[in-house]
Amino acid sequence: MNFAAQFFYSRYLNERLERIFSPKPALKDREENDPFWQRDEVRLGLSATVCQLGPVCNGTARRRPTLIEPHRLRDFGEDEQQMNGDVRVFETTVQEAPEFPLQVPPKTRRRSQFVPRPPVPYLRFEDISAAAFRIHGNIQKTPCTYSRLSKQYGMEIYLKKEHLMYTGSVKERGALYLLTSLSQEEQRKGVITATDCNFSLAVAHHAVELKIPVFVIMPSSCCSPRLRVYRDYGAMVISYGSTAQDAQKHARQLASDNGYLYLEEDESETYLAGLGTVGLEIYEQVSKVDAVLVPAAGHYGLLAGTAAAVKHLNANIQVIGIEPEGFPLLRQSIKTDSPMKDFQSNPNRKLYGDLTELSLGINTFELCKKYVDKVISVSEEDSLVAMLRFQEFERTTVDTEAAMGLAAIIAGHLSELRGKRVAVVVSSANMELDLVRQCMDRALVLDDRVSKFSVHIGEWPGDMAKLLDTLSREDVRLLDVCHRIHGDKSDLFKTKVECVVETRDRAQSVHLRKTLSDRYPSVTWLDR
Repeated sequence: MNFAAQFFYSRYLNERLERIFSPKPALKDREENDPFWQRDEVRLGLSATVCQLGPVCNGTARRRPTLIEPHRLRDFGEDEQQMNGDVRVFETTVQEAPEFPLQVPPKTRRRSQFVPRPPVPYLRFEDISAAAFRIHGNIQKTPCTYSRLSKQYGMEIYLKKEHLMYTGSVKERGALYLLTSLSQEEQRKGVITATDCNFSLAVAHHAVELKIPVFVIMPSSCCSPRLRVYRDYGAMVISYGSTAQDAQKHARQLASDNGYLYLEEDESETYLAGLGTVGLEIYEQVSKVDAVLVPAAGHYGLLAGTAAAVKHLNANIQVIGIEPEGFPLLRQSIKTDSPMKDFQSNPNRKLYGDLTELSLGINTFELCKKYVDKVISVSEEDSLVAMLRFQEFERTTVDTEAAMGLAAIIAGHLSELRGKRVAVVVSSANMELDLVRQCMDRALVLDDRVSKFSVHIGEWPGDMAKLLDTLSREDVRLLDVCHRIHGDKSDLFKTKVECVVETRDRAQSVHLRKTLSDRYPSVTWLDR
């Protein structure tokens, strides 16, 4: 250590020893007079800075900082620092604030509340498009050809020949889409249907094609050829009951007991969408079509689905429904603005089926009311004549339901469509052979092509030959003749002859009547 350092160190020690052994003043005077004990700032707690060291005794500082910060002292009862645990207690009084009336907030509406939302349609065009995409590979696209009858009735007639389907009915479209829409579990268990109708035929055929077990419950009154058709398709046919109601009841019971799915014609959107694919094909096949005629007998799903599809593609195309005059269910329902449930009518069951058991559903009615422009009723006679026109000009056999569209044109109910392009849906051709024969015979009579008359001729030899020679000269076909010698007592020297003849058309029939009336004043034409 050099001299300077020794000097200052010794001086420091002398000052320290002098302060220690000198008489000590009071604590208060010491803090005021001695700058060593004075503090510029006192910080408590963790925020305190390192202060200057005070007097040290035995290595311990005289005053140690506390860990309690000043603002934490308020938790102990007082803002000021209270040492030694002294706590000052205050009484706190809570006063209620004055009440202020709350203002009612103004009512606000969303934009969607001002603009009414359109109702969701029961049958959308997207559903029909999806059905067309689903069934196009398993069903044939029927032609829509120009008819030879167009010039005769003054309009361009196109026939949508749905009767050319494998089962002979348009119902294949709805039945196929209905079967393909089933879940795998439902397809595995199988389906069951009842009664002999076009829908049952379509279900039996396409269910077998899709490898779905199918059971058909038939009444005992069903003819054997029809049962053979179902068995040829591959369906399991069960005969039960004597009426269609018995078969349907038994089918529902079997379905509930064995887990089958009972299928029948209804107004489900799936079934209607399948039938509506007819409208898509007509719009594609016939350009600039002005009107579409759709039969509406038995079930109105074909009319509702086709109208929904056509109107979506072009709202200017007229959709006209045709129903039988003996069962105008849709026309009466539109008049009352509600689907009629108990409609009293007596249609020809052999021609139009058991229509009284079918009812018009609310959804199908709303679709027809929205999209169908007009509903026309045609008579039984006009339908039979239309069947005859199909046989003669189109070389095809259809049933009365399919012929109703052409029947409306023949009867003159659609004179406003002259000169326009009209598409007629030919829906089905499933009619028994003996019934077809009876319908053709009746249609020839209604069309003035077959006539029956009676005439009195003499008993002399050659009188009968003269009558036959007259018919031969008029170039008519003699279908039947009856020579009644003892049938009439009014004239003992006369005999009565009844003849049934067939002419080419109505003009030839009129000419034959005039010729026979001039030669035989006693001729009598029998009523049809």
